[in-house]
Amino acid sequence: MMNNPQTAGPRKAALWLVLLAAGGAFALTMGVRQTMGLFLSALNTSTALGIGSISLAFAFGQLWWGLTQPFAGAVADRIGTGRVIFIGVLLVALGTIITPLMTSTAGLIFAIGVLAAGGAGMAGPSVLMAASTRLVPAEKRGLATGIVNAGGSFGQFAMAPIAIGLTAAVGWASAMQWLGALVLLALPAVWVLKGNSKALAAQAAAASGTKALSARQAIGEALATPSYRYLSLGFLVCGFHVAFLATHLPGVVAACGLPPEVGGWALAMIGLFNIVGSLAMGWAVGRWRMKSLLALVYTTRGLAVLAFLLAPKTPAVMLVFAAVMGVTFLSTVPPTAGLVAKMFGTSNMAMLFGVVMLAHQVGGFLGAYLGGYVFQLTGSYDWVWYIDIVLAAGAALVNLPIREAVQSRRPVPATA
Repeated sequence: MMNNPQTAGPRKAALWLVLLAAGGAFALTMGVRQTMGLFLSALNTSTALGIGSISLAFAFGQLWWGLTQPFAGAVADRIGTGRVIFIGVLLVALGTIITPLMTSTAGLIFAIGVLAAGGAGMAGPSVLMAASTRLVPAEKRGLATGIVNAGGSFGQFAMAPIAIGLTAAVGWASAMQWLGALVLLALPAVWVLKGNSKALAAQAAAASGTKALSARQAIGEALATPSYRYLSLGFLVCGFHVAFLATHLPGVVAACGLPPEVGGWALAMIGLFNIVGSLAMGWAVGRWRMKSLLALVYTTRGLAVLAFLLAPKTPAVMLVFAAVMGVTFLSTVPPTAGLVAKMFGTSNMAMLFGVVMLAHQVGGFLGAYLGGYVFQLTGSYDWVWYIDIVLAAGAALVNLPIREAVQSRRPVPATA
């Protein structure tokens, strides 16, 4: 059937509106979260709690960000994406704004780890990626996830220098509160991305003569699939790496004796080059096997960390290292989301990708917490880098047995 030229234009405009809404929302929530590490030293000076205690708050945020995503995804799949994003954006803003007022570890855990991180999980990749795959044609899904993912990268690139400039102009506390207010710019995405996947599930069930799987049945089927478990295990390693860099890269820069500004620009470089990596990966999905792309990303990370450890620690080396890390930083997301959609379809996509994101954030908890704990214990980040290299090699290997095929679905009689 030929496309109607009178409707092709509006469909294309609607496609880009969806991607702008999802990518823009991810840019704001991800940008604020990924620049929080810039305030770690100021929080330590203000509260005198110690790097280890403050790292615990950041680490709890990594874990809570992951824990919220399967539940947020299940609600979005059944009730509606827009409502979930609306609540999430408000929580990110509130948590970020009240963080400078906290003076205890428990207070920081509540502001950073519960409110801001939980809100970012609700308005995060599992919900936004699922909304994009639901609202765009199947042949555009790889590119769509790459573009949405690049939005998060752009947010980090843009927010890091904004945070540095605001800190210089109004102080770190007011700068953090202004960043919280900026997140509210994501609210228009609520109207663009509204809707849920119940209709898709009903259509698939009617076509197959079966009853749509419940959330519990869908999770049970996914966890019983070896390829899904391998995918989640590899993504756990990704979380370790990403959270360690996002939280402690400014500390790594300081430990190398470099000016604090280099830390901010290193985070910005990660965000900038992650745009390149995300778009390139979105293009590559569908052209090469997704499991092979994931193995390549993890191998590149391990080799880059090894080269960084052996190189002299100069500003140029730090920025080049950040650029390489940026290319691989979140480029794992499009093939990971693509594999989940390919194996299980889109009717429970937000929830099932949310479970994979939970594994990612378990690794994130370990990366954020161990970074601070090991540094406080040894005065160096070297052992964390060694662990990271070993984990990257393991993640590359564990992705190889993944079966890139539609997984058999347990039939449920329509009369049951």
